[in-house]
Amino acid sequence: MSQKTLIIAEKPSVANDLVRALTPVAGKFDKHDEYFENEKYIVTSAVGHLVEIQAPEQYDVKRGKWSFAHLPVIPPHFDLKPVDKTKTRLNAVVKLAKRKDVAELINACDAGREGELIFRLIEQYAGGGKALGKPVKRLWLQSMTPQAIRDGFDALRSDKQMAGLASAARSRSEADWLVGINGTRAMTAFNSRDGGFFLTTVGRVQTPTLAVVVEREEQIRKFVSRDYWEVHATFLAEAGEYTAKWFDPKWKKNPDDAEMRADRVWTEKEAHAIAAAVRGKSASVTEEAKPTTQASPGLFDLTTLQREANGRFGYSAKTTLALAQSLYERHKALTYPRTDSRHLPEDYLPVVKDTMGMLAKSGMKHLAPFAKQAMQDGYVKPNKRIFDNAKVSDHFAIIPTLEAPHGLSDAEQRLYDLVVKRFLSVFFPSAEYLVTTRISQAVGHSFRTEGRVLVKPGWLAIWGKEAESADTPAEDSKMLVAVKPGEMVRTERIEPKGLKTRPPARYSEATLLSAMEGAGKTIEDDDLREAMHEKGLGTPATRAAIIEGLINEKYMFRDGRELIPTAKAFQLMTLLRGLGVEELSKPELTGEWEYKLAQMEHGKLSRDAFMREIAEMTKHIVEKAKTYDRDSVPGDYATLHTPCPNCGGVVQENYRRYTCIGKPKAQPCGFSFTKIPAGRAFELAEVEKFLQDKRIGPLEGFRSKAGWPFTAELTLKFDEEEKNWKLEFDFGKEDDPAETGEVVDFSAQEPLGPCPKCGARVFEWGSNYVCERSVPTAGHLTPSCDFRTGKIILQQPVSREEVTKLLTTGKTSLLDKFVSMRTRRAFKAFLAWDKEAGKVNFEFEPRTSKFPPRKTAAKFAAKAAPAAKKAPAAKKAPAAKKAAAKKAPRKTTGGLTPSAALAAVIGPEPVARTEATKKLWDYIKAHNLQDAKDKRSINADEKLKPVFGKAQVTMFEIAKVLSNHLS
Repeated sequence: MSQKTLIIAEKPSVANDLVRALTPVAGKFDKHDEYFENEKYIVTSAVGHLVEIQAPEQYDVKRGKWSFAHLPVIPPHFDLKPVDKTKTRLNAVVKLAKRKDVAELINACDAGREGELIFRLIEQYAGGGKALGKPVKRLWLQSMTPQAIRDGFDALRSDKQMAGLASAARSRSEADWLVGINGTRAMTAFNSRDGGFFLTTVGRVQTPTLAVVVEREEQIRKFVSRDYWEVHATFLAEAGEYTAKWFDPKWKKNPDDAEMRADRVWTEKEAHAIAAAVRGKSASVTEEAKPTTQASPGLFDLTTLQREANGRFGYSAKTTLALAQSLYERHKALTYPRTDSRHLPEDYLPVVKDTMGMLAKSGMKHLAPFAKQAMQDGYVKPNKRIFDNAKVSDHFAIIPTLEAPHGLSDAEQRLYDLVVKRFLSVFFPSAEYLVTTRISQAVGHSFRTEGRVLVKPGWLAIWGKEAESADTPAEDSKMLVAVKPGEMVRTERIEPKGLKTRPPARYSEATLLSAMEGAGKTIEDDDLREAMHEKGLGTPATRAAIIEGLINEKYMFRDGRELIPTAKAFQLMTLLRGLGVEELSKPELTGEWEYKLAQMEHGKLSRDAFMREIAEMTKHIVEKAKTYDRDSVPGDYATLHTPCPNCGGVVQENYRRYTCIGKPKAQPCGFSFTKIPAGRAFELAEVEKFLQDKRIGPLEGFRSKAGWPFTAELTLKFDEEEKNWKLEFDFGKEDDPAETGEVVDFSAQEPLGPCPKCGARVFEWGSNYVCERSVPTAGHLTPSCDFRTGKIILQQPVSREEVTKLLTTGKTSLLDKFVSMRTRRAFKAFLAWDKEAGKVNFEFEPRTSKFPPRKTAAKFAAKAAPAAKKAPAAKKAPAAKKAAAKKAPRKTTGGLTPSAALAAVIGPEPVARTEATKKLWDYIKAHNLQDAKDKRSINADEKLKPVFGKAQVTMFEIAKVLSNHLS
C-alpha cells in the first residue's frame, strides 16, 4: 500500500485551488464527497473552526449555580468538543487523518495564528486529546496563484518552525476563555446577590468596545452647549459677488479647548462690532491657487467594506459580512472576505489583468467601459500601493474574481458594484483639482473664501464625477468669480450668525468599526501600541459578531444608524470602575496580550509563563468582586424627577437601588426598590413612568434564578404591614370576576374591537384582553361569552395595536419573540383567530429559501404567464367568487375619528389605532422632534402641544395620548 500525504485546508475553496495547482505536477485527482485523492495526495478542508475548547466536566459550572463558591474556574487542561454545525465535516477529516495509508499531514490552513489553531485542534481531536503521532509540515501561502502554491509546496516549513505560533494561538484562545468565563460569572454573581439572575457578560474584546460607546454617551450627556457667532460677508467685484467668512489669521490651536476655532467669535457684541466696522467698506484681495491631487482610497479589507456599506446603504456589519460571504461562496464573484489586508501579493499582476479583462467584456454597462480604459491605457502595472507582499497577512484584499456573477439579489449587486468600483479606482489616475484660497481684507479684518474646481476627474469618473466648467459647477465645488490684480471690492452685505456648539456624534456601526480598528492608537505605552499596530480590537471576521453580541445582550440598541448604550451598559462600566478592574474595559489588555504573544511566536516567552499570568489576573478579578464590602459601588448616579409615592420626597439612584432620601430637612421614609428586578436593568425613562403610573409593562428581558428569560408586568403595591410601597411582578393571577362576581367597569376605556365570538366589545383587563360579556358588568351581570387572550403569550408581549389588528382583520403582524416552553427556543408566528377551535391560535409564515431572491425570478414568471392563460378559467371562477365572498366580511369599516387637534397633525380621515400611531411617528421623525439628549422623549411643536397637553412626552405616553384623541 503506497503512503500518502493528507493536506488539510481551512475552507473548501482553498482545497479546490490546491488541487488545481498540484494537478500539473502531481497528477489528476479523483473527486469524492469531502476530499480529492490521487496517487500521492489526499486534499480535504475544514470549514473554519471544527473544534472548540471547553473545561473538563468537573469544572463546567452550569448556569443557575454561578456563585462565588465555584470561582475562579482555572482548569489544569482543556478538553475539546466538536462545533455542532460542522460535526459531519469534522468526522470526515478525522477519518482521513486516521487512514493507515496516510503517513504525513500538511497544515494548509490560512497563514496566521487562527489558521494554526484550527489545524492543531483538529489534529489533537483526531488523536483523542493528544497529537496524532504522524509527521506534520506547514504550507505557508500569501498568494493563491497556481505558481505561488507550487512554490509553497517546494518550501514547506517544519513542525518545529511553527511551534511558537502554535503556542501563541492556543494561549490566546485559552486566555480569552479564562477571562470571559470567570469575568462573566464573577460580575453575574455580584449583580445577582439581591436575587434573580442578572447575566453580566464581559470579554477581552466586547467590554472595551462597549466602553468606547459608553464613554461617548457620557460625553454627550455631560456636554454643555456654548453660544458662538460666525460673521459672513458678501463682497461685490466687477465680475460679480462672492461670499466669505471672517477669521483670525493670528489664531493658534488651544489644546485645552477643542471647540475654539479661527472663524468663531464668542460674544455677540464682538460679532456685531466686526460687522459694523466692515459694513459698506472696501476690501483688498489676495489669492493663491494651487493644483492638488486626490488618489483613490486603497482596496477593501472587511472592516473598510463594512464601514463603506454602512455609510452608503445603511447595512449593518453583520449584513455586509453575510452578503460578502454569499458573493464569495455561492456566486464565486469575490475573493475571501474575512481579511484584514488591503493589498495584493506582488505576483498577482497577471490575475488582476485577467480580472480587468473579464470586467471589460462583461455586460455591466456602467463599469465595463472603465475596465476597457484601464486595459487600453495600461493602468494595471506594478505599484507598491496595491501590490506589496509585506502588507499581505493571512489573506489579501477583497477584489472581484474571474467569475462574472449572475442572478444577484439587489443587496448583493450593490455590494458587488461597490467592490468592483473600488478595484477599478485604485488603478485609475488621481483626481486633479485647482484649489483657490482668497483673502479679503477690510479695515483690519480678514475674510476667507475657498474654491475647488475638479479639473481632471481621474478615478472619480467611475463614481459619476466629471470635470467642472464655469457653467456646470458640481455640488461640492465652489466656483469663484474672477477678481483682477489690485482690484478693490466692496462689502455688499455682512451679518453675524448665532450658532451653538454640538456634542460629539453617537457611534454608528461604520464609526464604531473604525474605533475598534484604531483602538491601539490611543494606548500610551509604545511597546503595547506597536503590538496592536494594524490589529485593534477583534479581527475583521469577528467585529460584526461583537457588535451584534452587545446588542443581543441588551448592552446597546440601534436607533436608526445610531448605537445607544443601555442602563445595563452604564451599570457594567460603573461596576468595573468601582471594583478596580478597569483593565477589562481598556484596549491595553489586548495590547499587552499581543505584545506577549508576539514574544511567544519568536521563542522569547514560554506558554506556561503567559498562562500563569492569565490565571493570576483571573484570580484577581474574581477576588475583587468576591471581597467587595462597601454598601454601594461609587458612580455618577441620577436623581429622579418623579417624587416618592410614599412621602413625596426625592428618589435617588445608587448602584443597586432607587431609594427615597426624603424631603429637605426630613428623614427618608424607607421607600426603595431594586434597579435590576430579576436581572433586567431599568432605563431611567422606565423608572419615571413606573413611579408615575405604579405599573409598567409588559417588559422583556427578565431572567429567573435558573437563568431562563421571561416577560412580565411590574406594579407598585401598598403593603399595609410596612405602610410602604413595594415592587411586585404581576403575572395575571388576579381573581377572576367571572367566578367572584365582582362587577368590572370599562367606562373609562376605549374598546379595542369587536369580539370574534359574540360581536360585543373587547377591552383591556388585568393581564388579558377580554370580551365585555365574559365578566360581570353593570349592564350585563351574568357572563355569556368566554373570549379572552393574554397580554403576554409565551414571553411575547401583545400590544393593544396588535389586538386591534387581530380583532379587525383576523390576524396580528408577524411577532418574533415567542419562546417555546418545551425547547426554550425563540420562534416567529402570527396570532390568528381560529374559528373552528373558537380561540386565538398560532399561524406560521410559509417557509422560504434561505438565499436572497434572484433577479431572474421575474423572467421565469414571465415565461410561466402564457401557460397560465391557457388554463381553463371557467372551472375556477366559482371558487374564486366563493373565496371573495368569504373574505368580504373581514374588510374593516370606518375607523376611529381623530380629534380636531390630532386631525391637524395626521389628517381628519377615520383611522385604525395602528395607522394613527404610524402617522404620528412619521410626523415626529419628519420634524425631528425626538429630544437630542434623550431619544425616548418627544418635544411638542405648535401642532403637537394641543395633542400632548404639555411641552414634552415620553414615547411610553404616546398610546395614552392617542386614546384621548381617537373616538
